[in-house]
This record gives sequence, C-alpha cells and structure tokens, in this order.
Amino acid sequence: MRIVTLTNETKKDILDSLLKRSPNNYMEYESTVNEIINNVRTRRDAAVFEYTLKFDKFALNADNIKVTREEIDEAYGRLSPELVGVIRKAAENIRAFHGKQLRNSWFDAKEDGTILGMKITAIARAGVYVPGGKAAYPSSVLMNVIPAKVAGVDEIIITTPPGADGRVNPGTLVAADIAGVDTIYKVGGAQAIAAMAFGTESIPKVDKITGPGNIFVALAKKAVYGYVSIDSIAGPSEILVLADETANPRYVAADLLSQAEHDEMASAILITTSEELARKVSEEADVFVSELSRKAIIQQSLDRYGYILVAENMKDAIEAVNEIASEHLEILTANPFEVMTKIRNAGAIFMGEYASEPLGDYFAGPNHILPTNGTARFFSPVNVDDFIKKTSIISYSREALEKVHTDIETFAESEGLTAHANSIKVRFDGQNKS
Repeated sequence: MRIVTLTNETKKDILDSLLKRSPNNYMEYESTVNEIINNVRTRRDAAVFEYTLKFDKFALNADNIKVTREEIDEAYGRLSPELVGVIRKAAENIRAFHGKQLRNSWFDAKEDGTILGMKITAIARAGVYVPGGKAAYPSSVLMNVIPAKVAGVDEIIITTPPGADGRVNPGTLVAADIAGVDTIYKVGGAQAIAAMAFGTESIPKVDKITGPGNIFVALAKKAVYGYVSIDSIAGPSEILVLADETANPRYVAADLLSQAEHDEMASAILITTSEELARKVSEEADVFVSELSRKAIIQQSLDRYGYILVAENMKDAIEAVNEIASEHLEILTANPFEVMTKIRNAGAIFMGEYASEPLGDYFAGPNHILPTNGTARFFSPVNVDDFIKKTSIISYSREALEKVHTDIETFAESEGLTAHANSIKVRFDGQNKS
C-alpha cells in the first residue's frame, strides 16, 4: 500500500478522489434509468415482465412472480444447518439492539388546558431491495428487515432478481423468512425500484424503499425519492483505521483488506502517527493480498483508493478522520474510548483490536447499512426511526389560547397573512364569547 505524509494538500486530494466514487457522478446512466422507471410507471406489470426477461433471462408472469412457501422451505435445505443457525443468532442480536431504539408517543399537559405531544406511528408498508447473484448477502436482508419489523411496520416486502431458472438465492430466502418478511417478489434492477415506488398489478406501492444495489438501483432510488422515502444513495464500501504505535500491524492490514475485497471502487485508509506501523502494515497487506481469493479485486481497490497516511500527531489524525467521515471507522489506539469522544463523523465506530469491522457486518447487532462518501457528516445508519413517522399533537383550551391570541395575530399580520390572524381572532369576537 502507498504511504503518504498527511498534509492539507494530500488530504484534499484524497477527499476529491473518494468523492468521485459517488453515484451522483454517474449521470450517463440516468436516462436509461428514467426510461425504465417511466415505462414501469405507465405499463406496470407488462414492463416488469419484459425487463426481467431482458436482463435476468427469466419469463416472469403474474403466476410466478411471488416466491412460494415451498421455495422457501427448499432454500433451507440448500444451506447447511450450521449457517442457518448462525443467521438465527445474528437475527436475535440485531433484533435486541434495534429494540432499544424504540420510541413511545408522548404528551405534555398543563393546567391551563394546553396539551402538546408527539404521536409515533410506523409506516404501513416497507420495501427492501436485495441484490442477486454474487452480491446477494443474507446479512443485509436481516439489517433491512429487522428494524422495520421492530418498528411495527404492517407489511414488509422484498424484491430480488431471479436466476435464469427462476430461483432466488437460498441465503436471501432463509434470511428473509427468519427476519419475518411477508412477501418476496422475483424482480430486480431499476424496474423493481419503480414497481415498489408506484405499484403494479402484482407488486404493491410501498412507503419506503431500503437496501443496496448496483448503480442502476442507486440511481433509481434517487429518481423515485419524493414519491416514496428511501434510506440513502449508497456508494462503494469504505473503511478507515485510526491507529497509533500500539496497534498490531497484522490486524490493521487484515481489517483494511476486509473492505477492499468488496469491489474495485472500495476504499481502505489507515491514518497513523507511527511511521513504523505504516511500513509494517504495508508489508502485511502485501502478504495477505497474495493469499486471499479475491486478490485481483483487492489489489485494484488498493491501487485506486488505498492509502496509508502518516500524521504528525493524533490531533491532525483525528481532524482528517472527521473530514473523511468514513462509513466504517476502527480506532486502534492506546485509549480508544478517549479518542472516540473526539470523533464527530463516522457511520460506525469499532474500538479496540477485537472489534474488527466484520463483527458489525454480520453479528454484533448494530446496523451495517451505513452512510458512505462522506455523508456520515449528516446521515445515520439505518435504524428503527427510518420506519416510523412523527406526528405533532396540539390541543389548547379557550383559556390557554386567550392568553396568547394577540401574539399569534400580530405574528400572522406581520407576514401579511390576514386570514391566519382572522382564524384566531374570530374566536374572541364578542359574538363568539360564551
């Protein structure tokens, strides 16, 4: 891995390089995506069936679009009992963690008859997109579905592309069943996003779409935002390790490569105050790359977006961490909890040498669907709040309103909204007094 001295100039160059990976920079695909969306919106099932035959080579129709109970039962038989058990354990951890995020409606009543509050309501229907083929990850199924289930969403559906034989990845089916999905549809790509956003004869319109996908799926989610809610426009995976001289270089190298293997656009960055650690991590990474099964992808990722940055001091290192705002941040320092208090921007923070990033990907419980491309500055991981709505509650007695009605009228009249002012004033005209 390349070793670079951390300066304002190198930091800016890296930030510019990372931001080029954003789906917002792939506008050449937008016209294709918009054509698919408009076709599905107007022609509904017919368009979905045509696109599935074109892209997935499967003759989809109204009779075979839904995954059957028999197909789900068969999927269990295609996985080892050990893996099914692990999926169940992971689901329990994810459910327990997200259960702590639940909120209750609240009301604040005063003696003068003022009642203010917030009503918490789950959305009615959520749609989860699950990629197919080699990009099918049962862990992502759990991470999308379980928070919605905990939130109390009435109906949760999944869309996922079928193979040419009409079958769906067995891991996807088992994870969906364990998580509590209601219906699974054999539809992928931008056409699946459009179907969930606008509804077809077979697929119901949802209120929110979550889940990862390729560039066409990402751009489709961006295009339908506003008609439905979405989780985010996810970019390539990224990891940043913040380490000092106490870190184990072998652990650091292994953790960096755990994200570099996702795809050629993934980024893996180490920021350290130790030149010796930087050198050793680079050496360990070279050894690992030669041994790992996805070495071609890993090497391309490292060549494009892999960096080891040597900072003069921890203050400069932390400042760079906050500016990069990585999806995953590992803190491998003498006192990681102290350093953590100074971190403002990160999707998820892993502290200590035994909290490696895959722990969060699969098992610990916190959600692994995280903000990417610097959006951790203003976005959060997927959580229960993504599947609820907050409604304000306001109730005033005549006594309470009488105390403030002239204030409200003054405010409304200052904005030229005399009908607003009148709506308050009429309640205190002489003819309306009781």
